[in-house]
Amino acid sequence: MRADDLELARRCREGDAAAFETLYRAHAGRLFGLLTRMTGSAQDAEDLLQDVFVQAHRKLASFRGESSLGTWLYRLAVNQCLDSLRGKQSRMARTTDSLDAEDAYEPAAAAPALPEAIARIDLERAIAQLPEGCRAAFVLHDVEGLDHREVGAALGISEGTSKSQVHKARMKLRVLLRGAVTRGALEAV
Repeated sequence: MRADDLELARRCREGDAAAFETLYRAHAGRLFGLLTRMTGSAQDAEDLLQDVFVQAHRKLASFRGESSLGTWLYRLAVNQCLDSLRGKQSRMARTTDSLDAEDAYEPAAAAPALPEAIARIDLERAIAQLPEGCRAAFVLHDVEGLDHREVGAALGISEGTSKSQVHKARMKLRVLLRGAVTRGALEAV
């Protein structure tokens, strides 16, 4: 398998468009699913997926075959996604700082697009509320099915840290989902 990955990476580096298409077709679906779950937005995931493959094309020379090509791409995708999320948080912080100013104009809130009953917290929203590290480890392990060693390799953390992050994510999800069920029952009354 690693020999196949090394050969595919070599062909891509040499400009073989068919090889890059093979790489894309083999991994784009799983990466898109990962990015969608991590961002909570299919549109953001599409943009990030393009960025991941552009970055992969540029960085294929650094692929040494120490992990599978899929794990290497997962690492690129997770890093790209986390960078994007950090950038959004930074932009959001600057935006909210301007709203906190004394003379700031506060626009009227837009009406919710969906009825309250439909807008209840579901699993995807609960996952989106997890801290970045826990969310990334949880998605890779429990959703994508990577083992803790692979999660560690993809995120640049130890296997033990992966286990800890997934455990913390599960505990937090239980609390969040239990709260969503309770709120849903109260809304139904």
